[in-house]
Amino acid sequence: MDSPREILKRHGLRAKHSWGQNFLGDPDALQAIADALVLREGEPVVELGPGLGHLTRFLAATGAQVTAVERDRDMVAVLEKEAIPGVRVVPGNAATVDFAQVAGAPDIALVGNLPYHLTSPILFQVLAQRAHISRAVFTLQKEVVVRLAAEPGNRDYGLLTVLLGLHFDVEQVLTLEAWRFHPPPKVDSAVLRLTRLKKPRAPLVDEARFTRLVKAGFAQRRKTLINSLKSDKGLATPEVMLAALKTAGIDPGRRAETLAPEEFAAIERALGPVTAMAPPPPDAPEEAVGHDAEE
Repeated sequence: MDSPREILKRHGLRAKHSWGQNFLGDPDALQAIADALVLREGEPVVELGPGLGHLTRFLAATGAQVTAVERDRDMVAVLEKEAIPGVRVVPGNAATVDFAQVAGAPDIALVGNLPYHLTSPILFQVLAQRAHISRAVFTLQKEVVVRLAAEPGNRDYGLLTVLLGLHFDVEQVLTLEAWRFHPPPKVDSAVLRLTRLKKPRAPLVDEARFTRLVKAGFAQRRKTLINSLKSDKGLATPEVMLAALKTAGIDPGRRAETLAPEEFAAIERALGPVTAMAPPPPDAPEEAVGHDAEE
């Protein structure tokens, strides 16, 4: 198999810095990523951002039905010219695509070497579409994988750690040094595996309220839990929120990073039936977990 440098040269292309393109061509690493997904013959798998098709070849070698979703027109042209057997190439944006629909299957596996600046949007899509995703294996910036796999009480623990942890087993399976990529990024990467649970770790009254509750908890990490949660007045009055914490058995003086997903779920349930909520405050954005490693 030709190296990324050789394939780019053959097609008269260069890696696009603005797209966060860092191509992995190391055979041992690619085989390890494909192995981590544990694909069965004939199983539908969607690869996000296949780039030059290096991982795509290893996925196809398992006998799985590979749908490669690529937004870079130059890379789409490369994949079509390379014509990897058993692979269907679909132009599209990994941050907005319907994974099951593009694969034409109700339940799929998902894999990709994700551009760092698209990490958060894609992970929120995984959460939104989790009913159709049995498992996912992503290559991400190492510090992001450490955060997503962190345990409660760790300073790396955050919003997406909780949201993913409610619905998936989350684990780091591999570290990939920067030199394995072309061009090499300025940081190391790691491989994250998400395995969907048969049911959430804890029941909820309302998924949207749970997400908003967790966002509020982490919006001001240095504050106590009750003070962070009170910052989103649309969730509940301070009195109702304090009562919910008491019902859930959660000390209001704790900080969000110490709560397991099950504890956040207990608070959400304790808030009772859902009523119309005011829009969240503008200072409670979705957590960004990745950035372009070349910046």
